[in-house]
Amino acid sequence: MNKTLHAKDGKTISAYHAGSADAPRALVVLQEIFGVNSHIRDVCERFAADGYEVIAPALFDRIEPGKELGYTQDDVQKGLALRSKIKLEESLADIEAAIQALGKKPIGIIGYCWGGTLAWQAACKLDGLRAAVCWYGGGIAEARSQGAKVPVQMHFGDQDGSIPMSDVEAIKKAQPAVEIHVYKGVGHGFGCDHRGSYDEEAYKLARKRSLDFFSKNLA
Repeated sequence: MNKTLHAKDGKTISAYHAGSADAPRALVVLQEIFGVNSHIRDVCERFAADGYEVIAPALFDRIEPGKELGYTQDDVQKGLALRSKIKLEESLADIEAAIQALGKKPIGIIGYCWGGTLAWQAACKLDGLRAAVCWYGGGIAEARSQGAKVPVQMHFGDQDGSIPMSDVEAIKKAQPAVEIHVYKGVGHGFGCDHRGSYDEEAYKLARKRSLDFFSKNLA
């Protein structure tokens, strides 16, 4: 179900909304560089089935409303081009609007790829969250010196072509309190069943760990 979000800078964007407003806990789901596409909507519905109210803000709406991409190499380039036109502060304003739309219940945030990086930024810079989970966020290492306001969990594949293990080790060193899981033999996007890099075993384990983390911190 679509929802409209109003950011503090006056921008209006759409969002995908799943689950019941009466759910005791809530999640903000942050997209990859492919938009709030069928995969992200599936992710939202799965979390809704676990008892969460879920909002996925359409972060591309500032540049190209309603934009959804697939997972071809051409789509990757299109997604990167769109992302490059959006400032971090703009994305954070949209995420903040999603948090506010969920009300006063315990709220967590989970992001994938670009969204994984934004989940880290949100954990460090925004109020209203209780926990954050970041799946293969490529820009986290650059921002590893920031301080999170809430507990954070991260997931990486050790064969990720865009996130070297040296980056993961740097994050571990800078953020000893962050719970970091590394999955052997899997690459970037291992949690997306629309991609060739999907690894079902790693996905199921990372998802279980994410849900357990939220259960503990959104109680």
